[in-house]
Amino acid sequence: MIRRLFFIIMGILICSGHLPAQDVALTVYNQNRALVREIRKLSIESGISTISFTDVAALIDPTSVHFQSLTDPDKLTILEQNFEYDLVSSSKILEKYIDESIRIVTSEGEVFSGNLLSAAGSDVVIQDQGGSIKVIGRSGIQHFDFLELPEGLITRPTLVWMVENQGKKEQDGEISYLTGGVNWHAEYVAVSDADDQNLNISGWVSVENRSGTAYQNAKLKLVAGDVNVVQEYRQTGEVMMETTALARVAPQFEESELFEYHLYTLQRRTTLKNNQIKQVSLFSPAQTKTKKLFIYDGARYDQKVRVHLEFQNSQRDGLGLPLPKGKIRVYKEDQDGALEFIGEDQIDHTPVDEKIRIFLGNAFDLVGERVVKSSRSISNRSREEEIEIVLRNHKEEDVEIVVVEHFYGDWNIEESSDPFSQKDAYTSEFVMPVPSQGERTLTYKVVIRW
Repeated sequence: MIRRLFFIIMGILICSGHLPAQDVALTVYNQNRALVREIRKLSIESGISTISFTDVAALIDPTSVHFQSLTDPDKLTILEQNFEYDLVSSSKILEKYIDESIRIVTSEGEVFSGNLLSAAGSDVVIQDQGGSIKVIGRSGIQHFDFLELPEGLITRPTLVWMVENQGKKEQDGEISYLTGGVNWHAEYVAVSDADDQNLNISGWVSVENRSGTAYQNAKLKLVAGDVNVVQEYRQTGEVMMETTALARVAPQFEESELFEYHLYTLQRRTTLKNNQIKQVSLFSPAQTKTKKLFIYDGARYDQKVRVHLEFQNSQRDGLGLPLPKGKIRVYKEDQDGALEFIGEDQIDHTPVDEKIRIFLGNAFDLVGERVVKSSRSISNRSREEEIEIVLRNHKEEDVEIVVVEHFYGDWNIEESSDPFSQKDAYTSEFVMPVPSQGERTLTYKVVIRW
């Protein structure tokens, strides 16, 4: 009996042996990877049979799959495991039907029957029983009729096991696997006070699912840290945003340690749909002390004086939480009391009691100028340089600008107009007070050996 493509697909959906998950846990890593764990109710015949799991991620790593019986683990033997991903589509069915009998009905009501020779491009070529070749334009075809669905095509990615069961028929089975297409990152929103001495910070996490399946009522965990992975996964598909207003809410994650990383467990279950970004509060708003820094690095940024906010991730200063890497956006009230965006930066994974310095932009009213006044060779392995740096302040208040200078090799500042500190083997800093509507000049002489 001839059945149309629609009924073939519907029949597959009914006969796929779909086994819904009874329990789902999802652990998401920063590297666009997740560990999925599911428990499903199984009905397994005695002896050798097959078990099919649908609704698995399309970007699954088949080599990472682990399946076991929770009911009779010693009496269920896995003989073979397969990942079927040749998904049904009109083009796939036509490809499978090359040299097979089909029937074509055009939009004008004409009917053509015969063996399919080609379905490539904009035409379909068939040969009827008399041997005549017919070329039919695809644009004029209303539908195809097929005798049956070609072997091997399925409607959803499916894991199939061949098992030998010597135990109970009704069992609980656990499956776990790694998949690409699931990622998470943190975002922080900070509001600076009028004097830029305090920041009010709230933290959020965004979990993105493009793995090809949904995770219903799942226990969600997030791993923060640089976990080494060998294979990267590509993301595909469109994104549907699900956002939550950035308001004061109760913390929803519990933080703990995992190996050399940090684990954040959502204290409720959640559903993560396919092609969705879900935002959840990481911690309630907290206030911390901050300091505004003006930094001039003339060798790298020419005349620009960069503006930073610096704060300590400590409990004493109002924070004291392990902060996952992510983007931090900073706002400030204007003269009308409205919050205005003043800059953003990316922070790395930051342990408790470590300092965070975020770059917000370049100061409009501060200018630096760096000039190498002289440079001469002392020997074939040493050089002497004299540097002059002029800082100009067009603001209505006095400021303090940190001048950063970089050196490579064995260096020594032999003369300097102002005090300096050596920050590391390659860097020195000068802290320069600059008066309102005024300027300061820094000069120093350095000898570099290599």
